[in-house]
Amino acid sequence: MRIVFDSNVLLAALLFPGGRAAAAVENILDGVDDLVLSPPLIREVLSVLAKKFSRDREELSRVAVVLGEMGEMVNPSRRLSVFRDDPDNRILECAVEGHAEAIVTGDKAMLAVGEYGGIRLITLAEYLDRRAR
Repeated sequence: MRIVFDSNVLLAALLFPGGRAAAAVENILDGVDDLVLSPPLIREVLSVLAKKFSRDREELSRVAVVLGEMGEMVNPSRRLSVFRDDPDNRILECAVEGHAEAIVTGDKAMLAVGEYGGIRLITLAEYLDRRAR
């Protein structure tokens, strides 16, 4: 399945090894699912790591490389404004451009939409439960 992890899922995987988000990333690394990423999504992750977690430039560079190698990079060609929160729109753009089947998120506004253009918006728990079957 082609999926997009929102920035908070990616951040949780980076910051809490062994957690549920890290288990989701393991599915990508094991080739179970295919991750779709975009430059705006990676910039969001790096920005939060720098501002909220005081990560230095060298560590941010390493994270950027790892993320870039973990999935398929797409450059969204159209801007969407489905959500009030602009970064959420960037995640949706990534999913649309990358023909993803699902976005894994904990964002309540995104989850409330449920589906957009055939892309399901699911929780991390739903994603992991689906994989456990």
